[in-house]
Amino acid sequence: MINEVLLADLVTALPAAVRLQRMVHALRAHFGCDAVALLRRQEDSLLPVAVDGLAHDALGRRFKVELHPRLAAIMAQRQPVRFGYGSTLPDPYDGLLEAQAGVPLPVHDCVGISLHVEGALWGALTFDALGTAAFAAVSDERLMHAAVLAEAAVRITRLEDEVRSLRQMRGNADAAPDSEAGAGALDDDEIVGQSPQLLQLLHELDVVAASDLPVLLLGETGVGKELFARRLHRRSGRPKALVHVNCAALPESLAESELFGHVRGAFTGAGSERAGRFETASGGTLFLDEVGELPLPVQAKLLRTLQNGEVQRLGEDRPRRVDVRVIAATNRDLRQSVREGGFRVDLYHRLSVYPVPIPPLRERGSDILLLAGRFLELNRARLGLRSLRLSATAEELLLRYSWPGNVRELEHVVSRAAIKAVSRGAERSAIVTLEPTLLDLEWQSAPAPPEAVASGAPSAGGGAATDAAPLAPASLRSAVEQCQREAIRRAVAASEGNWALAARQLGLDPSNLNKLARRLGVARESGR
Repeated sequence: MINEVLLADLVTALPAAVRLQRMVHALRAHFGCDAVALLRRQEDSLLPVAVDGLAHDALGRRFKVELHPRLAAIMAQRQPVRFGYGSTLPDPYDGLLEAQAGVPLPVHDCVGISLHVEGALWGALTFDALGTAAFAAVSDERLMHAAVLAEAAVRITRLEDEVRSLRQMRGNADAAPDSEAGAGALDDDEIVGQSPQLLQLLHELDVVAASDLPVLLLGETGVGKELFARRLHRRSGRPKALVHVNCAALPESLAESELFGHVRGAFTGAGSERAGRFETASGGTLFLDEVGELPLPVQAKLLRTLQNGEVQRLGEDRPRRVDVRVIAATNRDLRQSVREGGFRVDLYHRLSVYPVPIPPLRERGSDILLLAGRFLELNRARLGLRSLRLSATAEELLLRYSWPGNVRELEHVVSRAAIKAVSRGAERSAIVTLEPTLLDLEWQSAPAPPEAVASGAPSAGGGAATDAAPLAPASLRSAVEQCQREAIRRAVAASEGNWALAARQLGLDPSNLNKLARRLGVARESGR
């Protein structure tokens, strides 16, 4: 039966993630075990591509082979490697298998097989069970047969990916975004996630990467704009390196020299000539992070460089040709800065040839748990723990929080919680579970973004309960309404009583703000 199911999927046009997920699901049912995982090798780590029976955050984890003796043993052999109940080697999935009542349990029986594709070591296939001697009756021949089927699925997925890439290179606009671009991708460029918003964004970036068009990455602080810039550069095919410039950290007096270079004696302290970042990036990509912070005089010279492809060092008359692809990023509203005179309109249009909004973490759904899994594994290794996991209520809290600091804040929250758990007596040899009280999200509260207020979504403060129990519907509704009242009052106060301006700050139509204020009982003290 297993042959028919898997072979049918191999000859059917399926998205990569769907084919591989169906495969591990079928293998788990065939062997009657508690979990199956397909892992791809990336340098010194194994990345889960598809899992069945493991916690959702497992897809976001990256397992360093040298830190997991079982995985190292599996990768070192071609034949199946078995770890029975008596094995003293910890299992990388201890505490991560789905169990009744959410009780974290160690793995009691495990088998792993290394996978080879086109003669090269590709990754591994693992089978785990909570019971003892679960695989005693399973022959090596049956396990190797499963490995061959997995290798065939990976090979077909790789061929389909190559065909898709060729079509995109030929300008085939019909190539649709595929779910393989997320955490279960065959090449995810370390951007973790599977949400539709992220998959569409990654596909869009891959299409524009092949052009030399300037790209403007837009997004809140902490969404990972630099990661997306790196992906754009890697997919661009430009031979030279990506050069990163933090425009916010450039002193105004030195910004021009840093970007365009200078000759000896151009200014006090210029003891020798120096190439600027544009020349360094020639043949590659220049990433201008926080570009909205550049001083106006430097903006004018940057515009000339983008227009002419030339730079002129300070103190030098001769222009120099450069071949640079520019990616800019900002968390500011540049259009508003243009209206206020803080940013040149012509430079804005030059940089925003292709603007790319990056969704905030709160809009990416279960990607929050995948990213949490990534940070859990990093901290498990950093602190020398056997296993580090989230309780079900902690997962619920993470999903409910609004994450004003986005991915960066999530990383800090998980790291702090792990350190607290150890400092409060958690044994490093045990399965350490992070509960909501360790996350301290009530102390991380921040006003909900305007779109959350408009849609009635809970704020950070309203979303993080002080205990592990979920809020009752009535109390949740009350918390949301209170958050909306406070947001309206703050916006009106900041606008000095001008309700039309307050509506713009909140991202609402003035009439809708009036209706919402009346429903919430917020008094309108000014007629403006």
